[in-house]
Amino acid sequence: MSRILIVDDEDSILKALKRVLRLAPCTYGNKSYTLEIADFNSPEAALEAARHDEFDLFMSDYRMPGMDGIEFLKAAKDIQPDAARLILSGYADLNALVRAVNEVGIDRFIGKPWNDYELMSAIGQALAHRDLMLENRQLANLVRLEMGDITPEQLEAERLEHIEPGITDVNWGPDGSVILDPEFQRKD
Repeated sequence: MSRILIVDDEDSILKALKRVLRLAPCTYGNKSYTLEIADFNSPEAALEAARHDEFDLFMSDYRMPGMDGIEFLKAAKDIQPDAARLILSGYADLNALVRAVNEVGIDRFIGKPWNDYELMSAIGQALAHRDLMLENRQLANLVRLEMGDITPEQLEAERLEHIEPGITDVNWGPDGSVILDPEFQRKD
């Protein structure tokens, strides 16, 4: 099950996207992805959800009030850098496309109105690319471990940082103790 987050300020677009994506699984090659969809009509609410739940793919409308799709995907990338990113737009704006590629590294730019088959194919392709990227990273880590470039402890620290950023930062006290919360630090 792949979790995707969709954000668009138009509720009718969200309903249409959910209806299309429920019809058939997205496929790429011989891989088939069933989707669990979370939809939001506000980018701020979507970012809040991204802070608490992990998603495999973010798909955003380009033009939204308050925050455009590029700003949203950039913020989502800061929260979950490994998630695939797609942008939908009813406007063929070359500057927006260049900005989306350069600033966010989007996987695809999909025009509105979309072709259902192309949309599902783009999602399947983005998810397959993400899977491949994660698998390559895992294999590279195993090679680094085998070559002695990294210790198992460093590899585990990287894994934990990926799951919970900042978890390996330790606040040491002057006597070698671990200070769990700076508020409780002694003030002599």
